[in-house]
Amino acid sequence: MHTPQLFADLLLILLVSVPVAFLCLRLKLPLLVGLMLTGMTIGPYGIGLIKDLQGIEILAEIGVMLLLFTIGLEFSIKRLREMKRLVLIGGGLQVIITTALTALVISSFGRPLKQAIFFGFLVALSSTAIVLKSYVDRNEVDAPHGRAGVGILLFQDISIVFMLLAIPLLGGDDIVSFSRIAIDLGSSLLALVLIVIGAWFLLPKFLHQIVSLKSPEVFLLTIVLFGLGMSWMTAHFGLSLALGGFIAGVVLADTEYNHQVTTEVLPFRDVFNSLFFVSIGLLLSISSLIENIHLIVPIVVVLMIGKLLVIWAIIRLLGYPQRVATMTGLGLAQIGEFSFVLAKSGKGVGLVNDTEYQIFLAAAVISMIATPFIIAAAPHIAQWVQSLLSDGNRRGIENVEDDEIHMTSSGGLQQHVIIIGYGLNGRNLSRVLRTVGIPYVVLELNAEIVRRAKSKGEKINFGDSTRREVLNHAAIDKAWSLVVAISDPHAARRTVKQARAMNPSLHIVVRTRYVAEIPELFKIGATEVIPEEFETSIEIFARVLTRFGTPRNVIEGEIDRIRKQGYEMLRTQSIPPPVRENVSVLDTALTESIFLLPASPAIGKTLGELDLRGETGATVIAVIRDGNTKVSPGADYGLEERDTVIVVGPPAKLKRATDALSPAELQPEGFNA
Repeated sequence: MHTPQLFADLLLILLVSVPVAFLCLRLKLPLLVGLMLTGMTIGPYGIGLIKDLQGIEILAEIGVMLLLFTIGLEFSIKRLREMKRLVLIGGGLQVIITTALTALVISSFGRPLKQAIFFGFLVALSSTAIVLKSYVDRNEVDAPHGRAGVGILLFQDISIVFMLLAIPLLGGDDIVSFSRIAIDLGSSLLALVLIVIGAWFLLPKFLHQIVSLKSPEVFLLTIVLFGLGMSWMTAHFGLSLALGGFIAGVVLADTEYNHQVTTEVLPFRDVFNSLFFVSIGLLLSISSLIENIHLIVPIVVVLMIGKLLVIWAIIRLLGYPQRVATMTGLGLAQIGEFSFVLAKSGKGVGLVNDTEYQIFLAAAVISMIATPFIIAAAPHIAQWVQSLLSDGNRRGIENVEDDEIHMTSSGGLQQHVIIIGYGLNGRNLSRVLRTVGIPYVVLELNAEIVRRAKSKGEKINFGDSTRREVLNHAAIDKAWSLVVAISDPHAARRTVKQARAMNPSLHIVVRTRYVAEIPELFKIGATEVIPEEFETSIEIFARVLTRFGTPRNVIEGEIDRIRKQGYEMLRTQSIPPPVRENVSVLDTALTESIFLLPASPAIGKTLGELDLRGETGATVIAVIRDGNTKVSPGADYGLEERDTVIVVGPPAKLKRATDALSPAELQPEGFNA
């Protein structure tokens, strides 16, 4: 039986990729580099084990689509609206300025303007796949430079349709007119809007019906159909497959099934995405690379430095500090994978010859191989650039009005809390502190978020917490506590280190995503580290023990013991056997304090009228009012707002008493007794 060539090629790629991946990881090299080198070695321009690239390119394109699909799952329509400034202004300026500058340079060498614009298109695009993969691996997608990079990449992906439609005109095809291009472009964008609106309204209802079947297989098939279907539709209307995948992910992100979808799709994404990086290497001619190395190296250096400077200037224009602008520029300085699609189309209409095509491919692949190393070094480079360009106390807080900058230093703050980051955790903490009357100030790097929050009366300022000047403005020397609640691991570490040096007695609480980051944060000065995955596990086991009627003091004892040991128990998987009481403990009397909220139905009634013992089985043993305790109150004792009722009974009966005296649904948002 004859083996299909695509199957044989796929098997060969996997056979070579596994040992290469093993070697790269052992040497602590980025896996992406190993995969691209694998393609260069076994491809038609290497030792020739793989000659037909068409089938592999199709699988690779599916890989890019799945990558953007999973990235889209991390975004919602609301989040994209918040990023519109980065996407439209940041991305728009980057594509236009990069294209114009490249065209100007190319035309200065005597090339026709049409060809110069075409080369501008090639240079303007960055590698969505490599940049997002690197940011995901480093947990930097939600960092300021990650959000800025993603915003620019999104605009680049959308602009591909403009570029593809313009290539026939640039190639001198007289049949294609400007009016025809405008019609095609308008129809493509209109189709995109209709697809998104239709999917947004119809998909959640359809998924609800699918889930009701309780079949994981049907659910997975439906998700794959939706992702591939959206990609097919966007490609059919002149857009890219990858853009369709991203839109599918964004639509699913607003549903309650997004986490399950991510779990189902990740294995497929990783396999197909690896094929994409191998396919990049397959395209490159090693002999052409060696022959033209004297041209390729200067081209790569000039391209990456020029692109870095353009992006740096745009991000600075949008109000971000030197560090974020530099890291964003370094991350997006390479040539993108969609440039290969444009180059192939340009080659077909005579905009580039075979030699120029191979030189471009070589420069693009080298820039891509260098990208993971550059992104890894970006925090250190950015810090050096920031210190080099610093010109006094105002660095890190530029482009925001003076009254926004100086509020912290002129407001006489002392014994306060400094909150770094105004995401979900920062907002919740500030609301609670405001409720209980504890002074605080928030530092946030997103100028739009700062302006919106400030307009609502929030005590927030624009500033980069890694800078001493910004922390000084926040009166860190007089602060009692610093809470770092940002998604930028490098910035969080530097902030902790800087804050500890400026105020040795400061209580520093750091939120981090992973338990593995705890030791380093403690080492550089954190007082407490709250890893999200750990706190989730605590919440899970606390709820499970509560469900089984375990006494509250036993549960809290377990939680306190874990936290006092600095999370070491969970990290080493050496948790001692849980405290197990005799089953009869469930019948033992426990006590509970119930605070009467303003809307409690018990207010104004006597204990006799409530008949709490008869209704719930719990017994009232005391009432605390204005700091005074009334022990064994009689049946005629009337309850008032803000009383604390002490009841005794088994856990289940205490729960019924709590629900009767202070139902949870009556608690006002942000209330803290």
